[in-house]
Amino acid sequence: MTRNTLSTATVHGPVIQTGSVSTLTFQPVALQGATPDPESWPTAGDIDPVAFGVRPADRVPGYPALPPYVLRDRDADLVSALSQARSDGGLVLVLGEPFAGKSRTALEGMAEELADFRVYAPARGADLRGLPTLLHGRPERYALWLDDLDGHLGDTDGGLEPRMLAQLTALRVVVLATMREDAYDACRRDDRGRVLDLAQTVELAREWRSAERERLRLNYGADPRLAEAARSAGPEGVPAYLTLSPRLQGEWWRARRADRHPRGHALVRAALDLARCGLTGPLPMDLLLKVHEGYAEVTGMERESAEDARAWAVERRYGLLRLLDRVTGDTWRAAPILVEAAGRHEELPDVPGPVWGCALEAARTDAAYDYGEIAAKARVAFQRAADAGDTSALHNLGLLADSLGEGDEAEHWFRRAAEAGEPQSVGRLGRMLAERGEDRAAEPFLETAAEAGDTEAATLLGKLLRKRAARWLKAGMEGGSGEAAHLFGDLQLGRGDVDDAFDSYLRAVDAGYAPVAASMARVNQIWNDNESATVWLRRAADAGDVWASAVLAEYVRKENHTEPRRVETVDRALDDIHYGAERGRALDATNLGVLLEERDRADEARPWYLKGYELGDAYGAFRLAELHKKEGDKAEAAAWYRKAAALGHPGARRALGEAPQPESSGTEPAG
Repeated sequence: MTRNTLSTATVHGPVIQTGSVSTLTFQPVALQGATPDPESWPTAGDIDPVAFGVRPADRVPGYPALPPYVLRDRDADLVSALSQARSDGGLVLVLGEPFAGKSRTALEGMAEELADFRVYAPARGADLRGLPTLLHGRPERYALWLDDLDGHLGDTDGGLEPRMLAQLTALRVVVLATMREDAYDACRRDDRGRVLDLAQTVELAREWRSAERERLRLNYGADPRLAEAARSAGPEGVPAYLTLSPRLQGEWWRARRADRHPRGHALVRAALDLARCGLTGPLPMDLLLKVHEGYAEVTGMERESAEDARAWAVERRYGLLRLLDRVTGDTWRAAPILVEAAGRHEELPDVPGPVWGCALEAARTDAAYDYGEIAAKARVAFQRAADAGDTSALHNLGLLADSLGEGDEAEHWFRRAAEAGEPQSVGRLGRMLAERGEDRAAEPFLETAAEAGDTEAATLLGKLLRKRAARWLKAGMEGGSGEAAHLFGDLQLGRGDVDDAFDSYLRAVDAGYAPVAASMARVNQIWNDNESATVWLRRAADAGDVWASAVLAEYVRKENHTEPRRVETVDRALDDIHYGAERGRALDATNLGVLLEERDRADEARPWYLKGYELGDAYGAFRLAELHKKEGDKAEAAAWYRKAAALGHPGARRALGEAPQPESSGTEPAG
């Protein structure tokens, strides 16, 4: 057994035993996180602020990542502190709230006061203990940049602490740092914060003072983002406005996806689009809810409630800004950041036509807005959409012109839209023509629109056709047509002209037009002349009128359960009908027979039935057939049924077995 030992050393780790070693080569090990050669450090005048921690603003083609720097009121204090540190070394700390612009202000001050210094920016938590040794004896001047200083403090892990700061100060190294107020307060409560007592501290406010805003106003022409900030930045301050703009835009735009907040996205877009239309004031939530439902391209809205969408939209982002800002009560506006950036958003669609419609309606009813100004913007948008082939924009141009009283212009656009196949424009054009009395020109447009489901067009077309029908039915009546007189009377009765309708019906009676019976019954019902109404109902029912049959049955039922008719009522009806019968009205002659038969005076009725038949009333023959049927004379009854059928009486044809379908006057029985 062999035992291997070392007589003069203790070794921790593996040992290689060999007889002899002629050559040993040692390879240097690279240290992780080793400080780069100071000669490679950039000078303060050449550093890229974004690379050193400044958050970029919204990207604008043709402009750098950051807009020009606008002087802050505390810049002079910072430069003074840096000037002293340039002479003596030491720690200068820029302190402020999040998004106050600390990093940008600190780096601008360093570029001005320490332009020739080489700058080292270690990673958060980097070991700085070797830095004094590395810089010792070098002729150049150096600065240490510690953005968010709380990530670089520490006594035992190589962070900045009083002894290390003393070593760096002895080398006249300037340590420039930034820190948030909440982190500063937290660090002051533990040992890591001891080094903060050695700092020259410059506090930077987030909200800009009036002098700072005035400098911004004088310089914003150099960059459109500064112009936007000058117009729209509020208490959050200009740096926060510039920094958060791309973040809020991105969050809102990505929320349109179905698995995120599609309804919330649409709700904010409603406010944004209305602002793009010119409605920059407070917007009622009801209006936003109405508008947001129209974004058909936003899918998945049914998965998010309106309450959840609203909560998401008004949530404060980064402790500062919301996507929807409350104005007063339940009125809101889109965040100015979104409104200002909308013009640069390449994917954001144009404002849809229906949203423009809502905006125009709101502007019309709200004195806070200039309707003409909103309308001018809408015209430009509609014209652009029409030029791109959107036929609905042609219709919108017509509506807009019509709202401004530009009748000829409106008709021009409606015609173009109608020719392009817009059904709503067809109906609108028809209505315009009808309103100025061009009924015949309007009718084909209204008919096309009505066939496409436009109920207003269908209604107006019906009215125009009724008007035209009345004209020609009256002409037919004047020419002696009983049917025309009947139909014209129905039109008059429909609009409440009872007396005129009765006169027209009498002309139908004079012409021997039997189908007028149900209409005559209605007029007598209106006048409460039930005796005369019953006679006409009997005639209509015997001709197969379903409505008349039902009403007549109800009359009979009531008659059987009430006191007998008053003699004067019956006598008046007899007198009225007798008057017409004596003057040769065939229908009145037969009707007189019906009234007499109902009074059990069949023998007196028979000659009036015969007279009615001889005057051309088929119902007179039918009633004679019915009398013979009651008397059991089937042969004579059949003969009279044939005479009535020959004159076209439906009841007679039915009695003979031809069985035509019962006809209705078109009115349902009451009760």
